[in-house]
Amino acid sequence: MKLVHAWLKIPFWQRVAAGFVLGALAGWLMGPAAQTWFGPLGTVYVNLIKMIAIPLVFFAVVSAVGSLAGQRSIAALAGRTFLWFAITAVLAVAVGLAFGLVLKPGVGVDMGSLQVAENYRQRDVPGPLDVLINIVPENPFRALAALGAGKAGDGQNVIVPSNFTILQVIFFAGLIGFALVKLGAKTAGVRALMDESRELMIQVTRFVLEATPIGTFGLIAALVGSYGFGQLVPLGKFVIALYAACAFHVVVVYSGLLLAHGLSPLKFFRGAAPAMQVGFVASSSFAALPLSLSSATHNLGVDRNYAGFAVPLGASIKMDGCGAIYPALGAVFIAQFMGLELSTGQYFIIALASVLGSFGTAGVPGTAVIMATVVISAAGLPLEAIGILYAIDRILDMMRTMTNVTGQVLVPVLVAKQTGLLDREAFERASSNVGIEDASGRDPG
Repeated sequence: MKLVHAWLKIPFWQRVAAGFVLGALAGWLMGPAAQTWFGPLGTVYVNLIKMIAIPLVFFAVVSAVGSLAGQRSIAALAGRTFLWFAITAVLAVAVGLAFGLVLKPGVGVDMGSLQVAENYRQRDVPGPLDVLINIVPENPFRALAALGAGKAGDGQNVIVPSNFTILQVIFFAGLIGFALVKLGAKTAGVRALMDESRELMIQVTRFVLEATPIGTFGLIAALVGSYGFGQLVPLGKFVIALYAACAFHVVVVYSGLLLAHGLSPLKFFRGAAPAMQVGFVASSSFAALPLSLSSATHNLGVDRNYAGFAVPLGASIKMDGCGAIYPALGAVFIAQFMGLELSTGQYFIIALASVLGSFGTAGVPGTAVIMATVVISAAGLPLEAIGILYAIDRILDMMRTMTNVTGQVLVPVLVAKQTGLLDREAFERASSNVGIEDASGRDPG
């Protein structure tokens, strides 16, 4: 027990950082064998996160809507949230275009050294109407089980695994929350049960998150061991450009927005660090969602009820890295690589398609590839070039997702500050621990 207590006293971010460094070292030393030996650790961790995500979102949204509806206008809060989603998306597109024009990642690339990834398949882009229709689940239990309707090769309807269902869960949970408010005292017991279920899932989340350092070790060891540096060299300039653009957006743009609201960027990044770390390692906003919720509420003082619907919503449609910076930078790269001159009109189309497309493809699996397809086809550039970038997509996705997750925590903080839903004392403390609480209610360390 002393060893466990000593381990838990180490700050959470330091434990995750240690897992990252040791995983990279193990992958480098063992090579492809690291995938076999350590890959399952990462897979189990991601499965644990996915296991808690749906019930956590469901109970959090039901409880949040049921509580907020009696206090203030949910429509006004949702409007502010969407507005900031759009503002930060516009800024992200501008950053992506600027870094593409300044760093010129597509200039001087040896065409002979590049080839389309073997596993790349061109994606079908759903129309905005299809996305809106699919938000309403045919079967809410199927949505809660992360299953969707599909068609087999012979045209028969079948049930298939789906990543789209998080928006359907939010819709169904919100409907239940409104119904509980409408029924008032008749459903007081059910509302109390939803609140208690949310607390239960938050505690389960704390247990699961203690596995993050081990999961980080397994994911990074498998990645470094199986990827190697050979695939990165031909597209090294693009990797550098993307990482630099995302870092600039997170450190400079987000910091500027925080300072404009009278908030300390250092304290924000300290509180958001656990979610950012998991987003980077797991390359999934969905996998980082439980940590994003904990970071926003426990670490940064955002009202639980507001965060309960704003953070899951952001995990579905707030994609500054995948939906704005990457497609804008990718379009500039492809134009430079192909020796094409982009007109002012094309730059405008790229910007508009990046901002609107991220909302129009909300919840669709493979957001980055879908968004790149939308933007590049809108600009009239050859779609085949996306397959070249897909060869290094796993490396790119780490930084893209960390940017997504940071924005998904940032917007609720900004809106909470504007609407009086931010606990300033909690924000100033800005804890970076989100693990198991001790009996006194404080996190260890």
